[in-house]
Amino acid sequence: MSNEALVQVTVEGAVARVHMNNPKTRNALSVAMMSALIDEFTAIAERRDVHVAVLSSEGHVFSSGHDLKELNGADEAARTEMFRVCSELMLLIQAIPQPVIAQVQGVATAAGCQLVATCDLAVAGSSARFGTPGVRIGLFCSTPMVALSRAVPRKQAMRMLLTGDLIEAEDALAHGLVSDVVPDDELPAATAELADKVAAASSATVALGKAAFYEQIQLATADAYTRMSEVMVANAGMPDAREGIDAFLGKRTPVWQHRTK
Repeated sequence: MSNEALVQVTVEGAVARVHMNNPKTRNALSVAMMSALIDEFTAIAERRDVHVAVLSSEGHVFSSGHDLKELNGADEAARTEMFRVCSELMLLIQAIPQPVIAQVQGVATAAGCQLVATCDLAVAGSSARFGTPGVRIGLFCSTPMVALSRAVPRKQAMRMLLTGDLIEAEDALAHGLVSDVVPDDELPAATAELADKVAAASSATVALGKAAFYEQIQLATADAYTRMSEVMVANAGMPDAREGIDAFLGKRTPVWQHRTK
């Protein structure tokens, strides 16, 4: 299957939908699948007309994680390349200026769970389940752990990692792994509504805010305040901030310039 067939991208208004399209493998994150996602998210990052991306998938499983058939028997060079590409994908999703929203149906396990944890927001259907079951096959979910441990409380992350148990969508919401849970039949519409709401804001402001969020979360509190004060000073001087404040004070709807570079 070609990279083009593995991932399908459509754009409607200011929202791009990045759709994993390999249900036969339960949308496994093969090197080809991850490379296709990297190509598409890299292209989206350059588009000024796209303000939000939705990551979805075909079939009854969001993603089962790495392709174990590809991993089985792979030499060290191949294994190294597989996890290098995986890390590149996860870092890219958080680096692009547009927020990325995961639309999760069915099961998201191992690197599939990592993908959900990496996205900026995640909307799950009520029957969705999440897990990091690598420990059960002798392959600890060490790279999924990076995203998981940054999204959910430490003890909950460790429980998922050490037991491999699946957690229900409501528990994923309570732990912070997903941002929203909706009835299964409302999942596409609810995700689209959230995407449109985010897309309605100034894309310049959202891009700045997304980058600032991931920068400050790694800093000590005092350093974070110092750096974010600098960010707010710069933000307040941007055309969209001036327009937004003027519109608020004038009780009118702002007209955004959005991203210009």
